[in-house]
Parts: sequence; structure tokens; C-alpha cells
Amino acid sequence: MALGLLMLGTFTMVYTLLAKKLSNGVLTAPMLFLGFGFLMAKAGQMPIAEAEHLLHIVAELALIVLLFLDAAQINLKSLRERHQWPFRMLVIGLPLSVLIGTAFAALLLPAYPLIVAALVAALLAPTDAALGQAVVTNKAVPERVRRALTLESGLNDGLALPVILLFASLTAEMMQQDATNWVLFGAKQLIFGPLVGAIIGGIGGVLFLAAKQRKMTTAEIEGIGALAMAGCAYLSAGMIDGNGFIAAFVAGLCFGNVIKGQCAFIYEFTESEGQMLSWGAFFLIGLALLPNAVAHLDALSLTIILTSLFVVRPLAVWLSLLGTDAAPTTKLFFGWFGPRGLATALFALLIVDQIDHEIGETLLNLAINAVWISAVLHGISAVPLAKLYGARMAGNDGAAEMAAMPPMRPNITED
Repeated sequence: MALGLLMLGTFTMVYTLLAKKLSNGVLTAPMLFLGFGFLMAKAGQMPIAEAEHLLHIVAELALIVLLFLDAAQINLKSLRERHQWPFRMLVIGLPLSVLIGTAFAALLLPAYPLIVAALVAALLAPTDAALGQAVVTNKAVPERVRRALTLESGLNDGLALPVILLFASLTAEMMQQDATNWVLFGAKQLIFGPLVGAIIGGIGGVLFLAAKQRKMTTAEIEGIGALAMAGCAYLSAGMIDGNGFIAAFVAGLCFGNVIKGQCAFIYEFTESEGQMLSWGAFFLIGLALLPNAVAHLDALSLTIILTSLFVVRPLAVWLSLLGTDAAPTTKLFFGWFGPRGLATALFALLIVDQIDHEIGETLLNLAINAVWISAVLHGISAVPLAKLYGARMAGNDGAAEMAAMPPMRPNITED
């Protein structure tokens, strides 16, 4: 165990020293940490049982913190008024991804109930900003396009979560037929979670501003309070049968829209400590789950995954952007760069114990295989396709993609 931790620490240090150079190539951080975890498992350098236990802890922490912080960075008014592309991809494209994905999954999984096909589609719908970093940070890609991808990937996991939990509850009700009323349980999760999150996030934001105005807090420690708020929302929702993850997301949304950019920590944590939390989760997924998932990868699973990547999302995004000023090339670009990552893996891990064991294990393996396949395909295509697309757009100054954009972040007021 000690040797394994030493190797992990050394690997992380080496990666940070080479991070800028690696960002210009095909090897992304999620791909590398997934692969390193897989190699550690095969080498037997870290005990798998302990890694699985640790993964559950890290997965919950990562989901709580990242859902809260992603939501806190979203300006709802600005999203509606100035960011038509991500708004359409979220409001229209995400539901279409679930619907189209359900149709394909039902065809490929005829032995399972329709609700299981819907759950598969919902798990494969969210995209991951971490796996798309090579695109959203590439200056060759027009700013409006990069921002649209950033906003969409930051929000779609939180919007997909209620749908996933609802489908998981319906699957459990259909397959288990026990004394638990899973439909009622799911309804309480979806109602009480957002309610608790809105109350804690809204009140917390008001109190936060009042404390800043009275010079009762400092910029150095206010971020601790924001994280504590996310934890309070999660735990409070669980105490009344609400879903804590939805509560954390809604709390962040309400908190961010009350404070309106007056907390630099929200952005700084996401870019530093949040990155490390994400890397740790990818490493543990590679260590604890990837070996078993790869062993269960068959032609059917591969077909479902590739259909999701090459057909379902591109078609859903294209349809969602009909009638907008996005060029056909841009629609294709958006459709391809929707990598499956941390949300897909952690949501599958979240529901695996709620539903029938056989179905749960099948979905978990499917999700983990989708993550590593997406990491490889999107990783190797990110830089060359970003350069190709950027060059195509650069010669068209009048294109909507080249329009100047207002600042991504509001002006941050500090003490």
C-alpha cells in the first residue's frame, strides 16, 4: 500500500511538471489517471477492496463539491439571454439525448424492460468538462464555441441527475417488488432535494453577502464556508429523504445567483483543488472498477457506447440547434465534443446498489467502459480537430462563431 501511494504521488508530481506540454497533445489528465489506476490494479500494488471503499468516499465528495461549484458559476439570466447555444443544448438537446438513446438502447437490449433502456440512455447523456479541456482551452477554437461547451458540460450533469434517479427508482420498483415504495421514494428525492438546496443556497448567499458587507469574513476563509454550505445541503436533504446531490446542485445555483460573482474561491477551487479531486476519482475508478469493466466489455456493450458517442449525442445536438445561427460545422463540432466522464461513472456508482444486482453491475460496467473509451477517442481527437475547426472558422470573420463575447465571469469583489 505504501509503495502504491508513493508511486501515485510520484506520478502526480511528474504529470504536474509536464501538464502544459501534455495539454497540447493527445494525453489528457483523465486518460492518464484512469490508465495509471488500471496499471496499478494489474500490478497488484494497491488493494482493490480498500480502493473500492475509498472510491465511494471520494466519489461522493467529488459529486457534492463539483455539482455545487459548477452550478454556482452559472448566471441564469445571462444563460437565457446571451448564451443561446448552450441553453438550447441543455433544454432541448439533453432530453433528446435521453429519448433517442432510449430508443437505441431498447433495440439493443430487448430482454430488458424499457425503463432500463431509459436508465442506460440517461447515464450516457451527461458530458464532462474535464475530458474536454483540450478543446475549451484551445485558443484556435472561437471563444463563443469554447464557452458554449464549457457552460453545457458544467450544467448538464446536474440536470441529468434527477432523471437518472427517477429512472433508477422506477427500475427498482419494477425489478425488486419488495415492501419499499420506490416511486414514492424517488418522488421525495426529487422534491425535497431541490427544496432544501434552494433554501440553504438562497439564505446562505444572503448571509454571506451580509457578512462581507460588515467585514466579518475574509477572502481567505470564505471558500470554506461555501464548501460547508454544500455539505449542509447534502446532509440536510438526506435527513428528510431528499436527494443530497440534487440539493447540493440547487444550493450552488441559488448561492451563485445571489452573490453574483463576489466569491473568487468558487472559480479558484474549481481550477486547482477541484482538479485534484477529479484526478483522484479517475485514478480510483481505473484502480477499482476498470479491470472488471474491461473484462465484461462485449460487442453489445461496445455497440451501445459507440452509438451513444457517434449517433445519439450528435443527432440530439443537431436537432437542438436547428433555427440558430450555428454553422453546420459547429453543430457537428458540438455533437462530437461531448465526452463521457466523471458524471457518468459516479452516477452509475451511485445507483448500482438501488436496483437489481445483475442490472446494476451491467450498467456500472457499461458506464465505466463508456468513460475510458470516450477518454481515448476524445483525447486523441481533441487537439487535431480543434485546430482543423479553428482554421476553418478563422477565415470567416462574419460568422456567428467569431462574434465578440462579454466576460465569462462577473467582476469579483473582494475584501
